Amino acid sequence: METIKIEFQSNVKEKLIEFLNSFSKSELHIVEEDSPIKEDKSFEEYRDRLHLAAKRIESGESKTYDLEELDAMLEKIISEYEN
Repeated sequence: METIKIEFQSNVKEKLIEFLNSFSKSELHIVEEDSPIKEDKSFEEYRDRLHLAAKRIESGESKTYDLEELDAMLEKIISEYEN
């Protein structure tokens, strides 16, 4: 998507918004600058990946390790290839 900034007289806003609302949400998204919350697609993608990771951990499909466990695993792998 592309972004444009439009400056307009306040008496035109209602007509302009009505026209812009004639487009579907997949075609056009209105972002108001004074809005405290702005959509961020990268945030949504990251959030979705985190939810998926959490589900995998809860289901037992994935496992977490602390630093000591990781260090021991890496030491074992390194020792196998040192000789």
